[in-house]
Amino acid sequence: MIHATAIVKSKIPESCVIHPYVVIGENVVLGGNCVIHSFVVISDHCEIAKNVEIFPGAYIGKEPKNTGALTHQPRFKRKLKIDSDCSIGPHAVIYYDVEISHNTLIGDGASIREQCVIGSKVIIGRYVTLNYDVKIGNRTKIMDHTWLAGNMEVGEDVFISGGVMTANDNNIGLAEYADHLTGPNIANRSRIGIGAIILPNVTIEQNSLVAAGSVVTKDVVANSSVKGMPARGY
Repeated sequence: MIHATAIVKSKIPESCVIHPYVVIGENVVLGGNCVIHSFVVISDHCEIAKNVEIFPGAYIGKEPKNTGALTHQPRFKRKLKIDSDCSIGPHAVIYYDVEISHNTLIGDGASIREQCVIGSKVIIGRYVTLNYDVKIGNRTKIMDHTWLAGNMEVGEDVFISGGVMTANDNNIGLAEYADHLTGPNIANRSRIGIGAIILPNVTIEQNSLVAAGSVVTKDVVANSSVKGMPARGY
């Protein structure tokens, strides 16, 4: 069913439900049994598999822009893929050149920049930001209001609590942007406590615990726990 007020420029399976004031661009592939709620925008060349539900006001396939204010020049392909059985929350913004695997939940107001790759059965909480080129492994959970810096990786089965901040630039914006700037690498089965801050180029090895409110300035070895400012083993 396609509501009379929707603007749809691609062929849509009859099993899909397209609510009022939806805009779907050209060359969009939509799988069966999708539900697209009111005021959603899906840009050209997006691919969305079956049983995906997109809630009101989400923007799927935003094009990155450089107005001259950015030192980082966005690089992206005009494509986007959301696999089956995903849920995209109200007012989430997902840029072009993003891949999201099956059974993943994207929370209300989340922002996911270009070149991000998100695994299956992942939770991206409300108002989480993934900057450009962030890789998220399967079954990882990232809780509300967390910010993940550009050029970083998070492994499988990781738990990142709410309000966690990461960085990828030790110059704090004073130097020109360089492609080698990298955020943290958080390995499989690690746990990051609420409000922790993780600085650039830090590796948190597998099965590690970072306590709430810690400031992580150097690598954390596998199977260890750290806390404090700066974070140390305990």
